[in-house]
Amino acid sequence: MKRFNLITFLFLALLAFTPDQALADIGGLTKCSESPAFAKRLKTSVKKLEQRLSKYEADSPPALALEQQIERTKARFDKYGRSDLLCGTDGLPHLVADGRWSHAAEFIIPGFGFIYIAGWIGWVGRKYVRAVSTTKNPAESEIIINVPLALKIMTTGYIWPISAWQELISGDLIAPADKVTVSPR
Repeated sequence: MKRFNLITFLFLALLAFTPDQALADIGGLTKCSESPAFAKRLKTSVKKLEQRLSKYEADSPPALALEQQIERTKARFDKYGRSDLLCGTDGLPHLVADGRWSHAAEFIIPGFGFIYIAGWIGWVGRKYVRAVSTTKNPAESEIIINVPLALKIMTTGYIWPISAWQELISGDLIAPADKVTVSPR
């Protein structure tokens, strides 16, 4: 567990010291805050909403909803403008997935998050199926989920990378070749 905490700390420290400056030399992209197309897209979006707003009486429910939508639109564009996202000539933010640490927040971190969560779900499912396979009626236990058992397994599943590594080293993770069914050819 100490090793896991150390690895987590080092990863977070690495993320904290990544440069905040976006490199705009990627495929003609510019920072969204400096992009004229991005500013034009904001202006166009707000103008369309304001035109729709002019069709309704002030303080009516549709008018209030449109006012909220205008504020949300401005806030979204402001958030994109303050971030290090890069925009193309279309004025839309583009994700840069070239492996640079300056763009880790755009693709690498969400990618690792997806892999971690998908692994957690898979590991917990595997562990649950293994646990219910020893019961009197395993097929029924797969259809009708034993909720207390599933919750217990789910709460311990967050350390799945460590558990998977331990099972890989001990030889429990991978089935021997003689136990793998192969279809006749």
